[in-house]
Amino acid sequence: MAKIKSKWVCQNCGYETAKSLGRCPECGRWGTFTEETQEVRTGLKTPALSDSMPCLIDEIEIDRSIRVSTGIEEFDRVLGGGLVQGSLILLAGDPGIGKSTILLQTSNSVCANGKKILYVSAEESASQIKLRAQRLKVKSDKLYIYSQTNFDTIKSRIDEMKPDMLVIDSIQAVYSSDISSSPGSVSQIRECTNILMDIAKNKNITVVVIGHVTKDGNIAGPKVLEHMVDTVIYFEGDRYKSYRLLRCMKNRFGTTNEVGVFNMCDDGLHEISNPSELFLNERTKNITPGSVVIATNEGTRPLLIEIQALVGTTSYPSPRRVSNGIDYNRLLQILAVLEKRIGLNLSKQDVYVNVIGGLEIDEPAADLGVALAVATCARDVIVSPDTVIVGEIGLSGEIRTVNNLDKRIKEAAKLGFKKIIIPKTGKTDLNEDIKIIECARLMDAISACVYKEDALLPN
Repeated sequence: MAKIKSKWVCQNCGYETAKSLGRCPECGRWGTFTEETQEVRTGLKTPALSDSMPCLIDEIEIDRSIRVSTGIEEFDRVLGGGLVQGSLILLAGDPGIGKSTILLQTSNSVCANGKKILYVSAEESASQIKLRAQRLKVKSDKLYIYSQTNFDTIKSRIDEMKPDMLVIDSIQAVYSSDISSSPGSVSQIRECTNILMDIAKNKNITVVVIGHVTKDGNIAGPKVLEHMVDTVIYFEGDRYKSYRLLRCMKNRFGTTNEVGVFNMCDDGLHEISNPSELFLNERTKNITPGSVVIATNEGTRPLLIEIQALVGTTSYPSPRRVSNGIDYNRLLQILAVLEKRIGLNLSKQDVYVNVIGGLEIDEPAADLGVALAVATCARDVIVSPDTVIVGEIGLSGEIRTVNNLDKRIKEAAKLGFKKIIIPKTGKTDLNEDIKIIECARLMDAISACVYKEDALLPN
């Protein structure tokens, strides 16, 4: 027995109500409610995910072949070692960033290991996929392309083929006939993802789903979508540059916040084994005031990034504070410490801080680098070009230690830097290939990093 039920659903957050509202009480957006109807079946029970019996945790045996390598080392790093059988993975990113490209390349590598893959394209025809595959040199007798949007038909093909891996491109474009709302709506995404999760767990099929993002950078659809899947991966990149970042935000089978770095070329995505060298290859030898190199962490990987600052006299009553790649409030805190503890007056000067390469740095280990970039630019002095900066700044001007310090030092030494300024730890023998300078106060770090050759100082 089924009856028709009507409801209003916010297309931004999935909030449901019995009547239309102008403003969503959950997310605060205006004009996001659309009416959706669905058949509510009564008297039917939802099938269980599994009919296995409870067992002791000590008696559970782990299959060592549960992970399958993607054939792309950077992708494996983000996933925690490879694709887990029976997992549901969500890959999201901006349009044209390379989501379909990396999954086609991954499918080609996985098929080379004897696995059967069904690639469902709901946005492109089979001939369009073939054109991209020729450009990427993807050719396999175990990769099946299926252009379809009806999820009921897709499910029947899965039952017939029994693939080892399933790719859905994209979840916002497929629809289920049981839901009367349009594709991409909250109800459709929730229902289709629920079915995919059942397929992944019961049939032990690795399912990779491509998801769209909104203009704010969030995954389109209900937030429950990210809770349902096992792994959430964001594909990031600057539209004006060729490199791409693969960032893991959720992973039930590995660490989070891991990052893979790629370079987008005509024949697909190429792995970058040394991303620090990539971000520093455009750094000129004639260093100007306000340029420093910091050692930051992306997951478990250390990266050397250049930070530039520009300080100039303002003609407005209120000076400007602009930050790209650094949290704005964090920048204001660092400037307050410079004024109070160092005596650097910035009340009548504009301050601009930029992370080269378009990266977003969230960890506080970049504080000391930002402070030294601003201070040296304000005083027209140069930080030694062979120096790396690491450290968190406290409100009293002290330099606090950071995690994975030994990895950062090794990365700086590997790229040929001669000196690194770190918080005071008492361990000066961490690496013999680079000079380690420990500083307890911000003033000590400023004194230790200033370049002494007057020939390089601006007139």
